[in-house]
Amino acid sequence: MKPTIRPELQNPEGICLIGAPKERRAAKSVRISLNFKSFGENMKASESVYKAIKKSGIDFIASVPCANLKNLLNYIYNDKEILHVPVTREEEGFGVCAGAHLAGRKTALLMQNSGLGNSINAIGSLCKVYGIPLLLIISHRGDLKEKIPAQIPMGQWTKKLLDVVGIPYYCPKTPEEAYKIIPYASEFSIKMGYPVAVLLDALYWEYDSI
Repeated sequence: MKPTIRPELQNPEGICLIGAPKERRAAKSVRISLNFKSFGENMKASESVYKAIKKSGIDFIASVPCANLKNLLNYIYNDKEILHVPVTREEEGFGVCAGAHLAGRKTALLMQNSGLGNSINAIGSLCKVYGIPLLLIISHRGDLKEKIPAQIPMGQWTKKLLDVVGIPYYCPKTPEEAYKIIPYASEFSIKMGYPVAVLLDALYWEYDSI
């Protein structure tokens, strides 16, 4: 499912505002807000992901800290219906979520893409071999507006790595798109029996500050 751009979120010159630099979007922030209201949505980036997780029925989450995920993690931490297990490395999260799935839980892993390379063996030898579904909510660092040089290589390789290991991924650009895509990705993962990723880049997280 490739996210589509709605005509009403384009400026009169036809230049798409979704994914545009923050300084260009600022002048149209009121217009964007009104469009969200007209569609019954007026959520920020983290709130949208959290509500989509709840809509998906996910009740077990493992997480690795990331600055972009901080607001989302606050939602998760305060939700008593979700068992939240912080982990120290991403591949540890795959193992913890696999165990939770086998115990009957519906799982998600919140992670930064920098740990994807560390997790390849866990994806291949655990999730793929044993048919473990898992929703991956991935903060995509090192791609857009990245200030830390060490993040850039993995930022450029993330989508290629997901292709190589056979993990489908979706790239919502707005909170509204994320709210629609995340439940679909979760159900697709369960039906197929392997992880499915949702990549959220730097421009997506700017909706937390609009």
